[in-house]
Amino acid sequence: MHLQKPESSGPAPVDGPVQGPKKPYKEYIYKSSTLPFGQDISLENVAGPTYLTAQTLIQQVAYTLSDRLWTYSPETFDLDLSVKQWSKEKVYNAHGYVPGVQEMQVRLGAASIALGYMFSPDFDLKKRHIPQSILATSSSLQYLRSSLDQLSLLYSLANPLVAHVSAVDYAGASSTSLVTDYTSILALADELGLGVVVSSSVYESQHMAVFATLLAKVMPTVHLYDGIHIGRETARVVDVLDRSGLSKLYQKISDETLTVSKRQRNADVKVEKLLEAFNGELGTEYALFEYHGHSAPQSVLVVFGTTEASLASQVALSLQKGDAKIGVISVRVYRPFVEEAFLKALPKSVKTIGVLGQVQDRYSVSDSGVCSSLYGDVLAALTFSDSWSTPPNIIDVKYPREQRWTPVSIAAAFQLLVKGPILRSGNESVSLQVLDPATVQQYTFWDSDDSPSAGIPVVLGKALAKDSAGNVTVKSCHDNSLQGGVIRTDVRKSKKAIEASYSVESADVVYVGDSALLRDIDVIHGLKHEGKVIFRLPGINDDALEKALPPGFRKALCGKGASLYVLDTTAIDAVSSGDQQVEQYLIQLAFLRVAVPAAEQTGMQKLADINGNSEILENLAQNLDKALRQIEVPEEWSTVEPDVQIRKLPTDININSFVPFEKTKIEHPTILKNWQTAAKGLVFKEAFDTKPVLRPDLTVRTHTVHVKENRRLTPLTYDRNIFHIEFDLTGSDLTYEIGEALGIHAQNEEWKVNEFISLYGLEPEDVVEVPSREDPSVLENRTVYQALMQNVDLWGKPPKRFYESLAEFATNPKEKRDLLTLISPTGATMFKRRAEVDTVTYADMLLEFPSARPSFYDLVRIVSPMKRREYSIASCQKVTPTSVALMIVVVNWIDPKSRLRWGQATRYLKDLRPGTPVTVSVKPSVMKLPPESTQPLIMAGLGTGLAPFRAFVQHRAWEKEQGKEIGSVLLYMGSRHQREEYCYGEEWEAYQDAGIITLLGRAFSRDQPQKIYIQDRMRETMSEIIQAYCKEEGSFYLCGPTWPVPDVTNVLEDAVIKNGKMEGKKVDGRKEIEKLKDAGRFVLEVY
Repeated sequence: MHLQKPESSGPAPVDGPVQGPKKPYKEYIYKSSTLPFGQDISLENVAGPTYLTAQTLIQQVAYTLSDRLWTYSPETFDLDLSVKQWSKEKVYNAHGYVPGVQEMQVRLGAASIALGYMFSPDFDLKKRHIPQSILATSSSLQYLRSSLDQLSLLYSLANPLVAHVSAVDYAGASSTSLVTDYTSILALADELGLGVVVSSSVYESQHMAVFATLLAKVMPTVHLYDGIHIGRETARVVDVLDRSGLSKLYQKISDETLTVSKRQRNADVKVEKLLEAFNGELGTEYALFEYHGHSAPQSVLVVFGTTEASLASQVALSLQKGDAKIGVISVRVYRPFVEEAFLKALPKSVKTIGVLGQVQDRYSVSDSGVCSSLYGDVLAALTFSDSWSTPPNIIDVKYPREQRWTPVSIAAAFQLLVKGPILRSGNESVSLQVLDPATVQQYTFWDSDDSPSAGIPVVLGKALAKDSAGNVTVKSCHDNSLQGGVIRTDVRKSKKAIEASYSVESADVVYVGDSALLRDIDVIHGLKHEGKVIFRLPGINDDALEKALPPGFRKALCGKGASLYVLDTTAIDAVSSGDQQVEQYLIQLAFLRVAVPAAEQTGMQKLADINGNSEILENLAQNLDKALRQIEVPEEWSTVEPDVQIRKLPTDININSFVPFEKTKIEHPTILKNWQTAAKGLVFKEAFDTKPVLRPDLTVRTHTVHVKENRRLTPLTYDRNIFHIEFDLTGSDLTYEIGEALGIHAQNEEWKVNEFISLYGLEPEDVVEVPSREDPSVLENRTVYQALMQNVDLWGKPPKRFYESLAEFATNPKEKRDLLTLISPTGATMFKRRAEVDTVTYADMLLEFPSARPSFYDLVRIVSPMKRREYSIASCQKVTPTSVALMIVVVNWIDPKSRLRWGQATRYLKDLRPGTPVTVSVKPSVMKLPPESTQPLIMAGLGTGLAPFRAFVQHRAWEKEQGKEIGSVLLYMGSRHQREEYCYGEEWEAYQDAGIITLLGRAFSRDQPQKIYIQDRMRETMSEIIQAYCKEEGSFYLCGPTWPVPDVTNVLEDAVIKNGKMEGKKVDGRKEIEKLKDAGRFVLEVY
């Protein structure tokens, strides 16, 4: 074996880039969700019928009509990608020159430079009539307030200024990290006298951007639009004006309205005349306030906002078909709020007006003293109107910024205005259909953001868009707090234009690219009845399929009557050998075959035109049956075993980013030094501020204890090794409380460490100075042997960043390329297998890639530190003052190479002999005894979850011995077999005989034909639980796995309900348990 010498302390030199063979296809480059299909577009191509995003159209207007643009785009928001690209390419605007594009920092006083430019003595006065533009978010615009305030005062002397504002902000306290924010902009507009125009869809975003620029000739204006959904959705827009068309439109309307502006001082009249001229030129019917719905409505909802206006109008028209007398008024120009135009748009038949107005948060929604800005305007307009003898009733329908609108939630807002159900006409239900399922095909793609198939839906959307007779929309969103990064992409296709700013709720096909998603998301909630599911499951055969699918997913699949297709990409040789571009093609073909089988051949050709090679695609299509198979969904999947808990999962992700999660971590250069430096620190302690510390690499207080007893609790012939280990505390100064946990700071196996030292050519007694892993500013003196035994997790699981770091040291080009491939999208499948199936360790990788040999100093830097493992303490220090006990189950498994693998801590502990020193620490816990000894204890422990209850019972025995009166003790335990897993059985029975344990409920699930679980034993003793828990104010504790929590909770809810009936009270069991939880009388420690 070739080993790099330990003196090497940096990456291996590389003569040039490591390149593989030239691929016979091109890679689809996805840049940003603000670009159509994620790709750059030239300014010349923003014209006529074409696929665009609202963000691109708005940038086109700003770039074409402006003298200069100032962009305030937070990192990853990409509000200015196109204008920066066009400026870089020296593309001219409508005025015959390249406009200035300045990317600005988001900070206080950020717009001062714009003021300085416009009022500079050197400013070219010939440009005074040319608009200046700002691209910003609602959050960043707040930092421009002082400059905008000054501009408002000097506006008659300034250039027209328009701010195109993406209504998006971060809101960390909300369930959705990114929120649509109108409130802050509306408040700013009121304070500074700004005009406010809103776009309700991508289709009108260009027109409204132009109109806002025109309105800027009258007052500084904000053009507002939803930056989370509408701004980033790719859609086909037919009537797009090119650069020349924009220039002519702007100039002509400017000339026509110039005389009106000079004669009129009233801003209301100016904006009406301006919109009239705008409609006259374009042939459109835009209005300041637009009504949709029943011809004689009794209830009208007034809305402002992009998604709100679009969706409310569609829902109103849909409900009108059911004869619901409702309507909606969408506010297009909010400032100035022209009251006469509003009252004119409001039908005279209306009896009730609901104002759908945004407020800051949920607290403002519940605060009756807070009203939305829109509500104040509507109330003022109606208060001073004499159009009604009996004024309509006005309801403030407030909603927080994190509200996510769907057709159902909009219908619920309408429902607040009427007495009867709006989805019912006579005795018949009326379906709420915004999109016609007969004409619109909808597809949802779920994936981890580093999966090889994460970018496939955008490519498929672009391929579908090549059909000139159809309309396609594509929208992707990210949740970077879930499973390290999850992406959802919705694709819709129809012959008509599609306006749907909400997530797909009735998908024809759902694609799932990563089985791990099933743990945290209900991925098929939005699948239509009898829809199709494509599941990418590499290497899974039919026998293993059921185990790979959670019970809840299987049951939901049956409930939907869905067709299931499994895609085993590894069944194709080119994919199994690691070519992920081929895997992407395979997934694209699988989708075409399942979703649009009649158009598979033409779809294949469109894919080849975009990013592939037709010959490769045809070969894959011929072999697709090897990888794609339809699975017959068994009827028994519709039923779930009673002991299986099905969690209610969220049906969508929380959008908290516009880009995938950045999983690479910047490693700072090592500052590790040699033994001479460490020796100086040891000799001259005061000069170097050296402090001797036990396990200095740890930030918690640690103690050295010694093994006192180590005995197995289960038979040697049993497959589960549960053991009892006890430590002597003499001389350790360690104290602990009931319910706390003991942290074990395990060590690596000595023979492995010695073998590694030998292979790596290290000197075990060399002293080195290393930075603490917890605090790099603290330096530690350790020997090589100590560091490898106690600190460096060589036999742990390496993350992706280790692969990247190790590649820097590889001298063999092939090994370097293989390492980098494994962390790229191309190697995602293989990386996942290595981590989850092969359970590869750091040490395995150093053997697998022998040319990659970091020095010891670099190795300590790039390998993660060992972590402590906490176990519930199974003893009471008042009873055993000089010892502490643990109850542990050994974690082990066999890997694909037939090697026996172990959990680090249990491997370390299981064979320790009496007298062996161990480093430990104490961790607090939620498991606390009630304040009074007379309060009963009801405890439920499964497996090793009994550990803390052994301590509880010991403590109650000690209290009784001290002459204290003690409450009843109910102990329920659960395991599979009494003969093998009745751990501490003799102790429990002895405590019962002594009157400490009042009731011993033993549930051995497999010892009889019918399965008996811990909740069954609790239900059998309901009267004892009512007495102890309800009447004597006892405390309940559950420790162990999560699955019995719902059933155990139901038993306790029934107990408090029955107790309430006995006392003549009506009790809500669920609410009562919540109160008990807050009082510390319902305690869970589950895992």
